[in-house]
Amino acid sequence: MLGADILVEMLGRYGVDTMFGVPGDTNVPLYSALQRRTDLIEHVMCRDERSAGYMADAYARISNKVGVFEAPSGAGAMYSLPPVAEANASSVPVILMTIDVPLSGEGRGVITELDCVKLFEPVTKASIQIKSPEKIPEIIRRAFRIATTGKPGAVHLVIPEDMLKAEVPDELYSLHIEEECKNFPAYPTMSEPGRTDALLDLIEQAERPLLVAGGGANRSRARGALQSFAEAMNVPVVTTITGQSTMPDDHPLAIGVIGDNGYHPHANMAMEEADLLVYLGSKVGSVVSIGWSFPSKNPSRKVAQVDIDPQVLANMTENTLSIAGDVRLVLEALGAAAKDRVAKSPDWVETLNSYRTEFWANAEPLFHDHDLPLRPEPVVRAFSNQLQHPVNILSDAGTPTPYMTRFLRMGDTESTFIIPRAYGGLGYAIPAVVGAWKAEPEKTTIGLFGDGSFNMSVGELETLVRLNCPAKLIQFNNGCFGWIKGLHRMEGRGANDCYSVDFTKANAAKIAESFGLKAWQVQTLEEFESAFADALAHDGPCFIDVIIESLAERVPPVFSWLKKTGRDPLALASDRLKF
Repeated sequence: MLGADILVEMLGRYGVDTMFGVPGDTNVPLYSALQRRTDLIEHVMCRDERSAGYMADAYARISNKVGVFEAPSGAGAMYSLPPVAEANASSVPVILMTIDVPLSGEGRGVITELDCVKLFEPVTKASIQIKSPEKIPEIIRRAFRIATTGKPGAVHLVIPEDMLKAEVPDELYSLHIEEECKNFPAYPTMSEPGRTDALLDLIEQAERPLLVAGGGANRSRARGALQSFAEAMNVPVVTTITGQSTMPDDHPLAIGVIGDNGYHPHANMAMEEADLLVYLGSKVGSVVSIGWSFPSKNPSRKVAQVDIDPQVLANMTENTLSIAGDVRLVLEALGAAAKDRVAKSPDWVETLNSYRTEFWANAEPLFHDHDLPLRPEPVVRAFSNQLQHPVNILSDAGTPTPYMTRFLRMGDTESTFIIPRAYGGLGYAIPAVVGAWKAEPEKTTIGLFGDGSFNMSVGELETLVRLNCPAKLIQFNNGCFGWIKGLHRMEGRGANDCYSVDFTKANAAKIAESFGLKAWQVQTLEEFESAFADALAHDGPCFIDVIIESLAERVPPVFSWLKKTGRDPLALASDRLKF
């Protein structure tokens, strides 16, 4: 077999049914091999290598399989770095294959030559060059094993073009795979005996215990185990931004989102009042802890932490108990042992739900605001009311985050809300909907982003049309980099004094129409509701351009911003707070 055919066969055996990438000079042999096996792997041509990586990232998050994308040498490799870094830091198993210049030309000044192994080493679990064609199966097995075991992450493979063109005698390789590494987490680990009993003891002894579900709870597919254990012990649950979707939002034990950006004040109050915090798959980073200032120091508060990565344990907290293990396995063990334990008194849960009820009652007038330009709150409410569950929602990290995180409510356990939180790169949502759709085509797929993000990935609109991907795209059009402009306003600048953050407010609906999407530009709440209903009913890609108030006009629901401007971030009132 040719090296390229061996590569494609191995990927197919690992369950790779979709590969994302951009054609270039060096990857022609790979494309020839893919063309010979269209029955095995579908190749999705993207318009930018960064987009290909974001598609692979979303595919992996939704499918529970490894996302695979490829890029040609030189600039193609460099453009691929942002999504690889995001996937790795977010514990998402992604494999990037850069098809490099021939090994025979190494060090000879071949055009596009670049030390790709070294380039990707800081942002991957492993960056490996294949130096002989007969090692392709071995390296592929290693790549899947590294990507899916322990804390999942990204692997980068450098495959010189001549490795793909080489003929390899059958006796020099084996096409076997490790079945366990087709999904993640592979070979999930469990803590040593006695640790789960110790955690149950802490929960039983606590008056106000609180479970804090982070991104690791989603990554380990722990939703069912989390809900079962929480119900068995009557312990309330809060989530980080990346831990959203682990519990139905309308569940009496699902208190809300904690931290800085888009938090729920009642959820942060739960953190402050708890006498036991149990972190489940959370690194306790700067957003969750509001710059490591929250909750306030309390010597009587105990902290337990469960994480698959031992290096995370007690790194940011003074732990009473640390458990190294897969979150789902630990929760399942806790659930089994909880049958012989005493559930907590309902008083603590009732107190938190009284806070939650007061918050939503105070917020209700915001949802009926019909002023122009549109405010985010009524748009989020109208969006939530029309959702057809289950749904996969892919959001950029910018403008949509604070308001969607605070006001979006999903009442089922099959829907997923994803925001890339590691590096906050814009341009994620539009390509990500393609990856999510390929992973779960039966679910409605929705992308949320601001116009700053739109300009970074507009080319992928063509990809959606070419594939007839029925995603629904919603752009929040405010003519600026809203989050950054808000930071300028935090310095006391007037709306017209913010420097180099405003740009032309284009009619993105017409741009989308030129690519072939069904599109609307809306300015009123009624127009949005009508357009969104039509988009959900349409069987092709749709684009809604919402003219909306800039995030920089009012202080958004960001804890540190509210505190800096003299407001009480824990107030349950929902006022329109001008800068």
